[in-house]
Amino acid sequence: MAGKTVRAEQVRETRERILSAAERLFAERGVHAVSNRQVSEAAEQGNNAAVGYHFGTKADLVRAITRQHTERIEQARLRMLAELDGASELGDWVACLVRPTTEHLAASGSPTWFARFCAQVMTDPALQDVVAEESLASPALRQTLDGLNRCLPDLPADVHVERGAMARQLIVHTCAERERALAEHAATSRATWHDAATGLIDAIVGLWRAPVTPGS
Repeated sequence: MAGKTVRAEQVRETRERILSAAERLFAERGVHAVSNRQVSEAAEQGNNAAVGYHFGTKADLVRAITRQHTERIEQARLRMLAELDGASELGDWVACLVRPTTEHLAASGSPTWFARFCAQVMTDPALQDVVAEESLASPALRQTLDGLNRCLPDLPADVHVERGAMARQLIVHTCAERERALAEHAATSRATWHDAATGLIDAIVGLWRAPVTPGS
């Protein structure tokens, strides 16, 4: 029994090392520029097949990294939803979309890699679908999006889809740029992740409320 426990702990530690190494390398270089061998070496695994053994395909590895973070973000979003209590203001729902991620990044210390990892993944349609599938598995995120959509009943459907894509890009890349600046000890426009989220929320609310040019 003790032997099985030790083995299970070793497997857990190995998986965590691989996930951490892969997240960092994918964030810095891009997912397809990094081989399983490079991930294994960065994770200090003598067996170059360790990544495939523990996670399968690269898409499976991306899914595992995403899931590791979204489970924590889900808890923060559930807490915010409980505090909203059905609030109908657009800014409240946008905050519920943005702040759980920025709170998670703030709580993770520095450097972090997740925001840059997400930005890299967004460049690949197949991997982007993997992350979207993981994210939308979150009941709290779906509830947040439903609340946000209820605040936008007059937008044409095509404009709604377009601005939703713009908002996602804004969140992902704004967080990635701030994360990069913090890792490099460079100046940032906002002092804290909380303040950065406030600016991001204001910008996204403005995006959603912008007038629609007729005939566009």
